[in-house]
Formats: sequence, C-alpha cells, structure tokens
Amino acid sequence: MNKVYKYLFCLLLMGMGITQVSAQQKDKPADQKVAADVRGYIVKVGDVAPDFEMTLTDGKKIKLSQFRGKVVMLQFTASWCSVCRKEMPFIESDIWQKNKDNKDFVLMAIDRDEPLKTVLGFKEQTKITYSLGLDPKANIFAKYADREAGITRNVLIDRNGKIVKMTRLYNEEEFAGLVKEIEKELKAK
Repeated sequence: MNKVYKYLFCLLLMGMGITQVSAQQKDKPADQKVAADVRGYIVKVGDVAPDFEMTLTDGKKIKLSQFRGKVVMLQFTASWCSVCRKEMPFIESDIWQKNKDNKDFVLMAIDRDEPLKTVLGFKEQTKITYSLGLDPKANIFAKYADREAGITRNVLIDRNGKIVKMTRLYNEEEFAGLVKEIEKELKAK
C-alpha cells in the first residue's frame, strides 16, 4: 500500500478508535503482540521505558538505564523529516538551552536509520547542540513505536524510568505541554 493510502487508512482507523499491530510483531504469538495506538506508539504513559544501547555521533556508547535517577527526553528524528527540522530549533531553545546545565536532565536525539556522515551533516545544518545518536535499522525506534510509524516524536521519562509524556509531530500546544512536564519533573525529587 503506498504511503498516501496507508496514511489515509490510519486516519480512518483513528476515527474508528481501532489500533494496529506493529509490523515487527506479526510473527509473535497473539498473547505477546502489542497493538500500536493511533499515533503509532507501542509503549504508553506509565510503562517503564524500554532500555537500549546507542552510539552517539562522537563515538561514545550510552545505555538508557545509565540515566536512571535523571529526567530523560528522547527525540526520534531523521535528516529527511521536515517536521523534525521545524521542531528541533524549539527543542534547542525552549528545552535544551534552559536545562542543559541541570545535572538531572538528559536530552538526546535518536536518528532513525541513517549513516554517521548524514547524521553529522544533519546536526550541523540544524545547529543543535544536544546529543545525537545513531539507530541503525531503527531498532531503538521499534522498541517505542511501530517500525513503520512516522517521526518526529518525543518521549519523556521520569527519574524512575517510567514514560510520563509522549508527543507526535510538532504541535505548539502539545510542545508547550512537553516543556511544562519537563519543568514539573525536574522540580519533583
């Protein structure tokens, strides 16, 4: 099914309140499948964020679980995503620049399935200063959303490793809510 028809079909399903089973789960037994929500997420608020290991653009390897005790924001992105490019300056100014000196806050972008050279060029073009990591084959992304689902999307994780907010695409009102939730989580101890 081409992308336009798939998008229209997803909109129809959203209107009907129907969710879909993610492509990477089709071969799993029925009792192990997790249906994606209408926005493509297979995780939900309240879930413990799936752990992963990732290589940053500077070569450093990190693991999500090493940041337990901190508030963590993940941004799933890619150089070809125009909405990501629109959102990233706001993440830089309204979130990163305001919180980068807070030792209890971690922000990292996760670039979906692109080579290092492309990702480095993307980082330079967008002028972001927060961490950017590589997600070969979108395997990290697939822990959070249907592998076929789109980006940009942000996942906010509290100090206990639980997901407290998820966004999809760039919407000023939803983004403002994300900023407020970060502030709230950073004040909580």
